[in-house]
Amino acid sequence: MEIPIARPPWTGKGKKIESMCRKALFDFSLLDNANGIAVALSGGKDSLSLLFMLKAILGKGFPDLPLLAIHVQGEFSCGASVHANFLRGICKKLEVPLLFRESTQKRETLSCYRCSRERRKLIFEAAKEEGFSTIAFGHHQDDSTQTLLLNLLHKGEFAANLPKVPMHDYGVTIIRPFIYVPEKEIVHFAIKHGFARITCQCPVGQNSKRGVAKRLLEQLEEEFPNARVNLAQAALEYGSKKAMTK
Repeated sequence: MEIPIARPPWTGKGKKIESMCRKALFDFSLLDNANGIAVALSGGKDSLSLLFMLKAILGKGFPDLPLLAIHVQGEFSCGASVHANFLRGICKKLEVPLLFRESTQKRETLSCYRCSRERRKLIFEAAKEEGFSTIAFGHHQDDSTQTLLLNLLHKGEFAANLPKVPMHDYGVTIIRPFIYVPEKEIVHFAIKHGFARITCQCPVGQNSKRGVAKRLLEQLEEEFPNARVNLAQAALEYGSKKAMTK
């Protein structure tokens, strides 16, 4: 099995993603009070790109913090189609410790909410056990825009993903270093470095409301070419930055 590794010096999209990642780390003080960063590693393009970027950035203009990768296994978990040895090979080459946790989700009780809740709990607990209180997720700009649409349509709330979220019940903080990064940039980067693959094989996830929001955004762009960019800017200005000051 060929193990893809992305390392600087970057060209093209790599430079752009690193620049946007550095900007988010600085703008939102994402590394303040961090003693290390645990990366939620599904094995998809987003989480792998984030792992490669953080490995390249830490110690170069930012504190040289230790990294830890955490992967939740399970028949229906995000990243279920990723072979464990594939992730082991990548983390070994990067010299990043890798932990595995097991999801208990069953088909008869499967739901996105229940699965996501359990997955996060497993990641939080694994990170805390290893002494890490800062957990990085690979959520990008498009994820935030989709969240904005979902919250508007479901709750009537103008709220998007936050770059930094203290989870007081668990004693950890979530950070999203890719909050500025459009998904298309990550796709190009992943293709160039050979790790663009479909990892979600969940029967529920294929027809989720988030998928509907993604398609709705694509439809909006057909009529309003700047819709994605404008919604992303509004999400960050009013749905993210404002919420962080409350």
